[in-house]
Amino acid sequence: MKIYKTRNGILIEENNQGYLVMGKDWEEFILRENLYNELKNEIRYTTPLHNKEWLIQNAVLPPIGRQEVWAAGVTYFRSKEARMEESAKAGGATFYDKVYEAERPELFFKATASRTVGTNDYVNIRKDSTWDVPEPELTLLISPKGKIIGYTIGNDMSSRSIEGENPLYLPQAKMYDRCAALGPCIFLSDEPIPKETEINIQIRRNQLVVFEGITALSQIKRNFEELVEYLYRECSFPYGSFLMTGTGLVPPASFTLKSKDEISISIDHIGTLVNWVG
Repeated sequence: MKIYKTRNGILIEENNQGYLVMGKDWEEFILRENLYNELKNEIRYTTPLHNKEWLIQNAVLPPIGRQEVWAAGVTYFRSKEARMEESAKAGGATFYDKVYEAERPELFFKATASRTVGTNDYVNIRKDSTWDVPEPELTLLISPKGKIIGYTIGNDMSSRSIEGENPLYLPQAKMYDRCAALGPCIFLSDEPIPKETEINIQIRRNQLVVFEGITALSQIKRNFEELVEYLYRECSFPYGSFLMTGTGLVPPASFTLKSKDEISISIDHIGTLVNWVG
């Protein structure tokens, strides 16, 4: 089951049918502890839409309200390698090696809702950065009590030049206007998302593919419950939260994003998040 936040209301998609719920507060709607089962029951008494595809293509908003967006770093081996490469000259390479093996994960604040965009919208690269990449990540929607409610696609835009200059510059490398994208929907299931789930990224420039890659959730070192437990240890989230779970797809050091590049991130079961570089 998928739920979309749209300009017309909340769209529920199940078995290729669409059901529109109007006049509901986003937080009140999605933060029910038994959301999946409740929606399965509710749509039995709702008339399917005829314009579901039009809404998905033209009216979808970022699936976020008053939630904070957080992120986990160095959860894939490829991410550890990339971070060590970018920070080697500054002497910070060993920090990423240590955090990959450490008991405590790297967690950092990523974005507010106002700095987050949805699908078919543009993301930013910093004007004071020379090396910029997207980071495709499975993203968890978590309840105020720390329960994983659902899943979406996240694009953790990053300045590798700023982070590589000094690891203490991580907030500037990660947090700025339009630094994060989420969408296109929230995927709900009564079972955890399978470890075989694949994540794909493709970057196009002038209609030509300049980078593409694929990985699977089975490659992540830490489990999601562990990441959530650390995030919620001393932080409360009255409206729930989103947690990007790290990336296993990092372009080579010779690549940097440019204005008008198209970034497409696809994750099995969820769909495709499309953004352009502003």
